[in-house]
Amino acid sequence: MLLEGGQFYSHSTAVLRIARRLGGPWRLAAVGWLLPQRWRDALYRYVARHRYRWFGRQESCWLPTPELRARFL
Repeated sequence: MLLEGGQFYSHSTAVLRIARRLGGPWRLAAVGWLLPQRWRDALYRYVARHRYRWFGRQESCWLPTPELRARFL
């Protein structure tokens, strides 16, 4: 979910808009705009369904180091 400029975005559209703002290598995600939204959202749901199997699940949230904490407001 993304609220940007008073507009609400969800699923693959939110991911692509967030990736664009991250810059760097995340800008490569812009090729996703070439796919029809139905396909993008299907891929989004597939990844969402399998993410714990691929990346694992943590029992608790990690705490940032003091160095990392200094990078945020």
